[in-house]
Amino acid sequence: MMDEEKNFFEKVYEIAAQIPFGRVTSYGAIARYLGAARSARMVGWAMNGAGNMEEVPAHRVVNKAGILTGKHHFDGTSLMQQLLENEGVKVVDNQIIDLEKHFWDPAKELTSHR
Repeated sequence: MMDEEKNFFEKVYEIAAQIPFGRVTSYGAIARYLGAARSARMVGWAMNGAGNMEEVPAHRVVNKAGILTGKHHFDGTSLMQQLLENEGVKVVDNQIIDLEKHFWDPAKELTSHR
């Protein structure tokens, strides 16, 4: 892995680690916050490797429509959904219900930390 990728991945993990309990964000929102708006897929790759990192709540990162696209990276087919539901986030057919209510945008929430 190239150093730039490693640094980008580390930045993704730093942002993801700040997603509050009961809230979710998207790959694209993290990418935009990092100034790499077209790199949502790369954020996804970073999150693929975050499943074993306790400090990174990977279950709180979903696609822009609120779909649990990363669920296959969790042990058990419904673990991602269970983790979200334990935080009060309702999920039906692998999609978050009331995404706007639960959505956490790092660009709005973390502006003072840039």
